[in-house]
Amino acid sequence: MTKPPNSFPPGRGGSVNELFEHLRTGDRGALGKAITLVESTRSQDRDTAKALLARCAPYSGKAYRLGVTGIPGVGKSTLIDALGTELIQRTHKVAVLAIDPSSVTSGGSILGDKRAWRNWRRMMMPLSGHVCKAGTLGGVARRTRETITLCEAAGYDRILIETVGVGQSELEVDRMTDLNLLLMIAGAGDELQGIKRGIMETADIVAITKTASQELQRAKNTQRDLINAIHYLPKRMNGRHPQVLLTDALANTGIKELTDHIEELFTLEQGSGMLDAKRRSKTCTGFKSR
Repeated sequence: MTKPPNSFPPGRGGSVNELFEHLRTGDRGALGKAITLVESTRSQDRDTAKALLARCAPYSGKAYRLGVTGIPGVGKSTLIDALGTELIQRTHKVAVLAIDPSSVTSGGSILGDKRAWRNWRRMMMPLSGHVCKAGTLGGVARRTRETITLCEAAGYDRILIETVGVGQSELEVDRMTDLNLLLMIAGAGDELQGIKRGIMETADIVAITKTASQELQRAKNTQRDLINAIHYLPKRMNGRHPQVLLTDALANTGIKELTDHIEELFTLEQGSGMLDAKRRSKTCTGFKSR
């Protein structure tokens, strides 16, 4: 995959049409400028952002959107590193966004280079910083949706949305993603006490992390306990309970299988029409919650 161009300096002005044309080529400078606009609270910037988003709207909805959540220390960033690298190796163009509910900020990175995860971090371009005042999670959700639209217009076909911690942000993220990946570590009994039922109900896939550094039997016991617990929860919109997979990002074990399963679910839901139905339903839910 060719590295995305970066010929539109972040500080450059230019018309909405010019910015849009550069954005459509995958220009990372243009994408950075566009995201700065949607994050801005200045009325002039918001007007420009609305005009740009209107141009981008016809090109949105073509990417698969995956939410990634889990308690602090579960290894979200490390797993996203490995998952992003695996997707890039499969010739996908990957964007990573992050939501921090504690400070109500949003940030992100673009993965556009076929390199091991230890190296592609050097190639990442920050997408955003502070996006709204503390206490306005709804504002974060809106700006995250707008950022997704920009990334899709720039040609990114896999968008990973990471939440920091476990809380209300996961329920917001569920309204803007197609699938949700919940990360757990061995010792599910203790973890399940800290995971709200509502968060468990948003999971389409569950992955137990750091299994290579734990006793395999302990990880398998956790897998069994989670499978049993999940069967007491309602099925997802696709009529399935989430599968529980064993992974270790540092050892790169289970990552291919996890990626295969994610891609399989996306393909099945798109082919059956479920993907469009879920998006319509979640869009309506999002409007009702505002």
